[in-house]
Amino acid sequence: MYSAILNRVNLAVLVVFLGCVLAGCNVDGMWISERPPSETSRTRVSHPREAVDMAFTDQQEVDLVESLVEHRVAYHQKLEQLREFYKRRGYAHKENWAAFELKGLKSVKTFRYVLDAEIPCESLRPELSLAEADALYEDGLKLMREGGHSVPALYRQRKMVEAAQVFRALIEQYPNSDKIDDAAFMCGEIHKEYLRGQELLAVKWYERAWTWDPNTPHPARFQAAIVHDYRLHDRDRALELYQAVVREETDIKSNVRFATRRIHELTTDTRTAEANGG
Repeated sequence: MYSAILNRVNLAVLVVFLGCVLAGCNVDGMWISERPPSETSRTRVSHPREAVDMAFTDQQEVDLVESLVEHRVAYHQKLEQLREFYKRRGYAHKENWAAFELKGLKSVKTFRYVLDAEIPCESLRPELSLAEADALYEDGLKLMREGGHSVPALYRQRKMVEAAQVFRALIEQYPNSDKIDDAAFMCGEIHKEYLRGQELLAVKWYERAWTWDPNTPHPARFQAAIVHDYRLHDRDRALELYQAVVREETDIKSNVRFATRRIHELTTDTRTAEANGG
């Protein structure tokens, strides 16, 4: 029953253009791998339920999401029809209005809300070098640069949203491309650094990067550990990931040093709390 419900959502969300507009950004400046978090943030500890809530799905939620997606698709189709109508009639100004509105949909970050529909399945594997996928990946990187990647003063949310859409399209259109782990990591970066309140999605994208390719060249485990540690305040999961960094991600020495230090700090804090009866 549950899988049948999810299949309905997955079929309905193949075309997603319009949804909830995200306001503002979440830019920390330099990447965490280059600038570790402030020492003062380590004292805050909580165990939010958001991760559990995000995975939970019931029939009412599925029905609401399916209805929303259907309306998104219908809206886009009607707008396309309206533009073609104005084009045939020679109403240039109104055709331009419709074209402008359609273009604006690209800057809207939409959500699929049901987690299994939001994030592609973990069974994908990067097996083939495909020129088309490589081109999409380069397009996504170009959009990120245009959106101010690592340069907060040049930040443009619209470009970052478009970049995320391109990376997502790469994964959906070429699921066996050797660029899917790269695209997943970049989706994680966008959701972590440039879109406010997207930490849960960011860590899921990072997880897909190393699940799809355990030898991915990107510091996906480290970035996920940072998010769990300093933003989601889930120290248990952060500790697991820092330990994975020390085992698996040894190329970036500064990350390994930081992970090693945090392992010591987190385990020391845990032992102290246990000794004090916490």
